[in-house]
Amino acid sequence: MTGSTEHSTTPAACCDAGADPAPAAPRLWTVDEHLADVLSAVGPLPAIELRLLDARGCRLDEDVVADGDLPPFDNSSMDGYAVRTADTEGATDTYPSVLSVVGDIAAGADELPRVGPGQAARIMTGAPVPPGARAVAPVEWTDGGTGTGVAAAAMTAPVPDEEVRVLRAVAEGAHIRRRGSDVAAGSKVLEAGTRLGPTQLGLLAAIGRATVKVRPRPRVVVLSTGSELVQPGEPVGPGQIADSNSFTLTAAAQEAGAIAYRVGAVPDDADRLRTVLEDQLGRADLIVTSGGVSVGAYDVVKEVFESYGGVEFRKLRMQPGKPQGFGRIGDAAGVPLLALPGNPVSAYISFELFVRPVIRTMLGAADVHRPVVRALCPTALRSPAGRRQFLRGRYSAADGTVEPVGGAESHLVGALARADCLITVPEDVTDLPAGSAVDVVLLDS
Repeated sequence: MTGSTEHSTTPAACCDAGADPAPAAPRLWTVDEHLADVLSAVGPLPAIELRLLDARGCRLDEDVVADGDLPPFDNSSMDGYAVRTADTEGATDTYPSVLSVVGDIAAGADELPRVGPGQAARIMTGAPVPPGARAVAPVEWTDGGTGTGVAAAAMTAPVPDEEVRVLRAVAEGAHIRRRGSDVAAGSKVLEAGTRLGPTQLGLLAAIGRATVKVRPRPRVVVLSTGSELVQPGEPVGPGQIADSNSFTLTAAAQEAGAIAYRVGAVPDDADRLRTVLEDQLGRADLIVTSGGVSVGAYDVVKEVFESYGGVEFRKLRMQPGKPQGFGRIGDAAGVPLLALPGNPVSAYISFELFVRPVIRTMLGAADVHRPVVRALCPTALRSPAGRRQFLRGRYSAADGTVEPVGGAESHLVGALARADCLITVPEDVTDLPAGSAVDVVLLDS
């Protein structure tokens, strides 16, 4: 059988004959390697100056220092009467202090009467405290100028030669908001990196800031790919499904702090996909797609993205979400693009692991990752060898336990909607007995 030996088709013989060697197996990336690669390619967006309401949800790029005091002047915290405290000593219902009313002071008043011995000035909440006054007697502590000697429930209109009876002693400085008692001129009121919510914007307005320098919220364009997708509310024909991914991912991007634009579903047509992308590049800081990253005869996503020359498709050691795409498209530096799998659970988990940290990084946030805690899982778990598995779960902070929700399949959106965390099973673990401690990624924090 020497002839068969001479014509052997072993790899060595093939190589000797000049045949091409078998291609090497594609590299499998770990979750951490892929995430590090993605985050190394993005950073905080350049800072810009925005008007206050446009800056909501952004993070400060500067420390904010107050130019003046807040409050800017001593003012009353009550409706009542500005008085000298010495004139109210010993006042009671039976023996009230009777004071002459020398004027009225409304909020915004600029001409203030002086309060001398035996005098008082009617004053409204927020109005400046007049010279000579040392405290404010709330209207409930007076007769309101009625002359009845009983406590008034409301201020009455001024009358000539009016007097007011103060029915109890008023302490020095009572019911006066002192100048600078909230914020002193020259003090730092907000630090760089602070997220601007309603109360922070209110503070900025109170100290007189009309604009502020911030890291803007990234503009994220979200689109799904697949000719089988129809819009919710439209009839679903044979072989079709409703496009849920674009809604899930757009809402997730908004929740992460981005300004998100949902483009919707794009059919499996290379020219159509390329046209949509070109239309969106002008308003995108980041593009997120779902679908078309696996090996398939009708997957045009790779074809289109790879035509830009800056997108790489890879496989990860994770379940679900093994196929991923990442790179840049467009002119110059290009717009970052993350291509996620099409299965709904795979798409969402991929977003949480990779897209959300990108958005948080662009925002300039310090906390780019979801919090992770350790918890006991009363249920035994199984996981494929060599894959980091992310199971959906419900976490109980009260007793430090977590329970799986639904199965491991990547289409179970009903179970996903009930989950508030991800249970992580490491790559080198295939079986976890009941009661094991696991890492839990909290999704509601």
